[in-house]
Amino acid sequence: MPKNILKKINKYILDKEYRVRVNSKLGLYKNLDDKKFIEKMFAVTMKYPLNLENPKTFNEKLQWLKLYDRNPLYTKLVDKYKVREYIAKKIGEEYLIPLLGVWDDPSDIDFDILPNKFVLKCNHNSGLGMCICTDKSKLDINKVKNELKKGLEQDYYLNGREWPYKNVPRKIICEKYMANDSTEGLDDYKFYCFDGQVKLLGIFRGRNTDRLTTGDFFDRNYEWQNMKYGYPNSKQKPKKPNKFEEMVKLAEILSEGFAEIRVDLYLCGEKIYFGELTFFDGGGFDEIEPVDWDYKLGSYINLENPNKS
Repeated sequence: MPKNILKKINKYILDKEYRVRVNSKLGLYKNLDDKKFIEKMFAVTMKYPLNLENPKTFNEKLQWLKLYDRNPLYTKLVDKYKVREYIAKKIGEEYLIPLLGVWDDPSDIDFDILPNKFVLKCNHNSGLGMCICTDKSKLDINKVKNELKKGLEQDYYLNGREWPYKNVPRKIICEKYMANDSTEGLDDYKFYCFDGQVKLLGIFRGRNTDRLTTGDFFDRNYEWQNMKYGYPNSKQKPKKPNKFEEMVKLAEILSEGFAEIRVDLYLCGEKIYFGELTFFDGGGFDEIEPVDWDYKLGSYINLENPNKS
């Protein structure tokens, strides 16, 4: 048996958190109701019991919002296809990455008419099925279609019980490949917004590439913050983007009316593009270090009237 398989089996046996995450992805907990599943997953991943009666941390409040803030608009906003209409109305079509096609089935895609570089992805999940093509001549089209089929079949809601994804009509979308001249891919600018105000910016580099993914965090004044969330800090801190104030303004427009939302933007040359809207960062199951930041971000979420949109 290959060493990597043996390593995974050993980790599955010895690491309870890993085992629960794998079991969740396999659908072994699909019959648990949302509250029981969330409490189980939270206790294992966060290492302390979930307090829904008096939530204090960012991750606790995200779980509370999952269970009790059920605005049907959220389903449209997490849909990578339908959200485009919402973004166009709120800030303008010029901030949308050009759409090259949309399909219900991978077999319907005519790769001959696609450009040499493009991005294919499902509209209802995160990652599974995605194809970032930088040279069509080297593309294994059958493999891409099979991966897209797997992506379409994924019930992303079951991973963390993020209910807005449950009823997204599943499609495949193709977007223009975006990159800066100096790098392959783009930096992710993730604006953490609360009641329409940006409180934190995360800059993530190296995602969907062979490079190490890093994450650095800055406050509203672009002062670096000593925290880690999902990825290690970079060795060289990202410089302030020249469109920082405009990006903040756009993020605050898009976050109006929501107790908490993450607005993702890209900067390609001198032009800003919309990425996605996220209500439950990391599913509310990612450790934030130091833990003081988990409480600080949690203090920004007002649960008295979470949905004002």
